[in-house]
Amino acid sequence: MGDILVGTASWTDRTLLESGWYPAGADTPERRLAHYARCFPMVEVDATYYAPPAERTARLWADRTPAAFTFNVKAFSLLTGHPTRVSALYRDLRPETGKRTVYPGDLPAQAYEEVWTRFLSALDPLVAAGKLGVLLFQFPPWFTLRRDNKEYLVEVAGRCAPLRPAFEFRHASWFAGDNAAETLDLLRRHRLTYVCVDMPQGHRSSVPPVLAATTDLAVVRFHGHSDKWTSRDIHEKFGYRYSDRELRGWVPRLRELADRADRTHVLMNNCYRDYAQTNAATLAGLLDTAHAGPRRKGAPARRG
Repeated sequence: MGDILVGTASWTDRTLLESGWYPAGADTPERRLAHYARCFPMVEVDATYYAPPAERTARLWADRTPAAFTFNVKAFSLLTGHPTRVSALYRDLRPETGKRTVYPGDLPAQAYEEVWTRFLSALDPLVAAGKLGVLLFQFPPWFTLRRDNKEYLVEVAGRCAPLRPAFEFRHASWFAGDNAAETLDLLRRHRLTYVCVDMPQGHRSSVPPVLAATTDLAVVRFHGHSDKWTSRDIHEKFGYRYSDRELRGWVPRLRELADRADRTHVLMNNCYRDYAQTNAATLAGLLDTAHAGPRRKGAPARRG
């Protein structure tokens, strides 16, 4: 069985800072990240979806965390086809437009290529430190199962090489009926990492919790089951606390998934107050208990 790393999506959410999860002494970005890294072995950086990172910031992340720490980094919105704020683009690459948001086709081809280059190169400090896990490409609900989108997955992998992208879908067509087998076969054939999700069902963006490993790395993201999934308020959308019973039910499924991969990343994305951190600690403890007896209080949530 491969290692199971458990962490959360973000360590800087405003409501988390207000929740009291951080001790009083963790009152700077450096101290907060250091405290987080004492509790968990990995984190997902979601801020990079809203604006590309600076290389200096990535260097600080690398410098402020232990040697074995892992960062999964969410791809910039422009690279997944989401509407992107013009103000979030590199200043010299911003198109002359009256629009507040743009899509890839709104940029000159060379500017679009430059966004890719700068985004990836900014992560060099994490790569050099051996701390970059995957680049998370979470696609929008209109990214459906069709030929050009399947080709884009392969294109992304080529652009990112030798870095590893991981793909999360938000449209049911990828797993409707026999399409599930087609989707997983496509990913395996091209050695592309699939992101399993637990999320509310019955919406346009809903994808069923299909657990599968398409490469030597499995990734699972927990979004919660908020009854306000369609809200524009992200804290309403993700404000769901898993019960211990729910998490306990996931333990055998995650361990079975880990049997099919060398490593498994499990991220709690129910980012409201300390919900994600509390649930991640509970889940890590349950996984450890199921494998090797109780984990001592306060020990890092590292392996299954």
